Amino acid sequence: MRAESRRIVVCGGARTPIGHIARSLAELKAQDLMSLAVEAALQKTGLPKGAVEGLVAGWVGQSFDSPNLARVTLLRCGLPESAQAVTVQNNCISSLEAVACAARRILAGEGAVYVAGGTESMSRLPYSIAGSRASKELRSLETVRSRWADLPQSPSVAIVDSMEQGLTDPTESINMAATAEVCAQMYGIGRQAQDAYAHASFSRCLKAWERGFYAAHVAAVRPDGAEEPLLEKDEYPFLRADLVARPEKFAKAPALFDNSSYPIKDFCRDFGRHIQGRSFEEGKTRGTVTLFNSCGRSDGAAAVVVASYEAAKALGLPVLAEIKGWGFCGNNPAHMGVSPALAAPVALRESGLRFDDLDQLELHEPFAATVLSIFSVGQERFGHDWEGKFKTGALNGNGGSIALGHPLGATGARLILSLLGALAENPTARYGMAAGCAGGGMGGAMVLEKLG
Repeated sequence: MRAESRRIVVCGGARTPIGHIARSLAELKAQDLMSLAVEAALQKTGLPKGAVEGLVAGWVGQSFDSPNLARVTLLRCGLPESAQAVTVQNNCISSLEAVACAARRILAGEGAVYVAGGTESMSRLPYSIAGSRASKELRSLETVRSRWADLPQSPSVAIVDSMEQGLTDPTESINMAATAEVCAQMYGIGRQAQDAYAHASFSRCLKAWERGFYAAHVAAVRPDGAEEPLLEKDEYPFLRADLVARPEKFAKAPALFDNSSYPIKDFCRDFGRHIQGRSFEEGKTRGTVTLFNSCGRSDGAAAVVVASYEAAKALGLPVLAEIKGWGFCGNNPAHMGVSPALAAPVALRESGLRFDDLDQLELHEPFAATVLSIFSVGQERFGHDWEGKFKTGALNGNGGSIALGHPLGATGARLILSLLGALAENPTARYGMAAGCAGGGMGGAMVLEKLG
């Protein structure tokens, strides 16, 4: 969609540090993290709470302890009770969707000043009891408790890990890591190239932290005003810092889909129908995706201020960039990782720009395999040189999700914050793009023009 009836700008924002699953931020709920990010964004931009007309929040692991998390966050942060609030779910691009949603509402005249972002606590994604309340075992909570020991044996009840369930596409019955292996096999992306890309992500991320790039928009988590922060920096890159110093360690990580319990031949048997143009070759086909060349599971939240140009100027807000356009595009869920290559042309068309016009890019890195597949698809189908942008440092010059981690509902807004920072650092930069893929075969991209 093209923002043409009025100018819509991004006034900055903030995010929490990203915590690795089951570590520093594990005790904070998704709504706690979102509230921290919103408060930090308001402080960073100087936006008065009374001027906020709406809050849009992305959240993948939605639960009933915080129905409409955006509304809960809005009230907890002391924003106007009359303001709009909506929670959106578009898997890993949920907060990119949230920013686009805020822009759409401004275009529609439903307000002029919004906070948009997203949150996730993967540490707190629940184990669930799945089944119908018509089943005798599930007719009441009292019944569930009294029959607790028998529930796993009941044919009408399933004990479910909601994390693994949510990371598996229900239409193709394939989990996200397997989609990366499908892309690696289909586009001929080898293990060594994936490990090299992952090493670059960690290296660039740690260097960015060293020079203060992330400190400019990452707000330390201090629950209840505590003096000692719970977490000041993104957790995972520092947990894996040894991978930068000793890159040979990447080769020691076992392949997820090529091991004694599940060899690559079985993987190709199960998912070979999705590996277009290639087939299993005995002794030649090897598994490539590992934990080290994949993003970590994470906790965190991010928020940005989105406003009409006129409202931002009237309120004296920093006007950092204008939203020129955005686009979303779907593809085969088993090939979900290459969807940014398909969404980018839509966003560029709506922005009236060419790929070569982009000075900075922030691309979600769920897996090195999918990023390298985007390099291939983008060049072959659209003439977009993503790889060239990466080599010059214009793409993910400060690292990406492989190093930082991936709090599902927050990553889209995290990409935008990283993009704003990269545009600000580059004195000659004018245009930038944030893009990401999402489970189910969805891709999203948004183009910004630096102002000032």
